[in-house]
Amino acid sequence: MHNGWMKRRQSKSELRAELEKQVQSYIDKGGEIQQVDMGESGLEDGKYDPRRFGFEAGSQARTPLNGLLATIDSRRKSKPEPALPKVNKRLRKKVIYDDFGEPLRWVWVEE
Repeated sequence: MHNGWMKRRQSKSELRAELEKQVQSYIDKGGEIQQVDMGESGLEDGKYDPRRFGFEAGSQARTPLNGLLATIDSRRKSKPEPALPKVNKRLRKKVIYDDFGEPLRWVWVEE
């Protein structure tokens, strides 16, 4: 592929270096970094419950699959073994020589 068509994906070390460069640039321009406690966020009450975050729908009933799995396994076992493919014997050219070592003719022989 041509290098101009796709950008090379940055490695983790390159991403870390770029982030560190951006943070240092922000600090050099007079920016301040505030430390926040674990679990704090920009939500109205300031905290979120990590146990519920993204799972508001609740648990759903599961479908038992024991009968379905047994059916699939029985179908697998009932399939016949595939027959071995026929092996074609390869033909090879062989030279027939006369008594003086001169080639007389070519013949095809099976290996």
